Amino acid sequence: KAPSLGKDWHRPCLKCEKCNKTLSSGGHAEHDGKPYCNQPCYAALFGPKGFGRGGTESHSFK
Repeated sequence: KAPSLGKDWHRPCLKCEKCNKTLSSGGHAEHDGKPYCNQPCYAALFGPKGFGRGGTESHSFK
């Protein structure tokens, strides 16, 4: 079992919520109690805007 996010996970069950990749204990990001891989999923979902989106800056137009 891999202790992570305050509970013990069976290794195959600790997966990124977005891409489903199996994660290593302590080697991942977390948001709302759900595990995510650091790159690219967490960065794309919750990182600064324009970060992790193919390397190009995103501009918002009003």
